[in-house]
Amino acid sequence: MLRRKPTRLELKLDDIEEFESIRKDLESRKKQREDAEVVAAGEEAAAAAAIALGADHKSREQIINDRIGYKPQPKAGGRAAHFGTFEF
Repeated sequence: MLRRKPTRLELKLDDIEEFESIRKDLESRKKQREDAEVVAAGEEAAAAAAIALGADHKSREQIINDRIGYKPQPKAGGRAAHFGTFEF
């Protein structure tokens, strides 16, 4: 393996200014995104409160089932129903 002398990196004033401008731009984008998330979270909370206070009261399980599209079938009642389905 060839050994070489370490290279020297010099930081110039232009590089520092470019870094600062990019950093400020990223920070402003992050702040805008956080503000948008706060507004969206407030709207979701208001919508959830309206749903909770509405006339249509659903359990948490029913809301999840509706959201994922699962429609559970009602179970047949009791043991007699299970034994009644066998044919001898």
